[in-house]
Amino acid sequence: MRLLDLSHPITSGMPVWPGDPEVALLPAASTVTHGYNLLSVHLGSQTGTHVDAPFHVDDALPTLDQIPLERFTGPAVVADLRGQEGAIRAEDLDDLDLRQGAVLLLCTGWSQYWGTPRYAEHPWLDPTAARLLLGTGVRTVGIDAPSIDRPGDPALPSHHLLARAGAVIAENLTNLDAVPTGAQIWLLPLPLAGADGAPTRAVAVF
Repeated sequence: MRLLDLSHPITSGMPVWPGDPEVALLPAASTVTHGYNLLSVHLGSQTGTHVDAPFHVDDALPTLDQIPLERFTGPAVVADLRGQEGAIRAEDLDDLDLRQGAVLLLCTGWSQYWGTPRYAEHPWLDPTAARLLLGTGVRTVGIDAPSIDRPGDPALPSHHLLARAGAVIAENLTNLDAVPTGAQIWLLPLPLAGADGAPTRAVAVF
């Protein structure tokens, strides 16, 4: 059995979505002074590799703690979209075995640009493709980019489509090119009560 980490490390000063809280990890106690080490952690709910709950885009929809744990795990269906820029369209997903309970991973290869300005100019999931995958029963979608929506689009159409269906979205994943289809994916977020989302240690098991 192999465990593959799909998460970016959380570090002080790491990249965040424009306007989100900056990340600061600072010593709150040390073994020299207090006899133990303790870290003060300041970050936003959408920091790094994270999961979005439907509440992220609609106050009337479920918060993170209202989503069944089953929604955060399942067998991977990997869409190899490396080399493609711009919109991910329905036809790009035609050959995939999409089905209820699967975790669709959009492998764009964009994690290679993590920490650079190019990372913000990522591929995105076209709303027509979002409707297609929802029609197959998929309710968990991950991408190795900062958002499933088009850069600079405040309407967030694909977020809203998935949210209304009760789906969860994982963003800022990495190492998706090494995930085989069928691997078990775990996207368990921090159990933040009433939250719009939370950082997660994303893992593939195969």
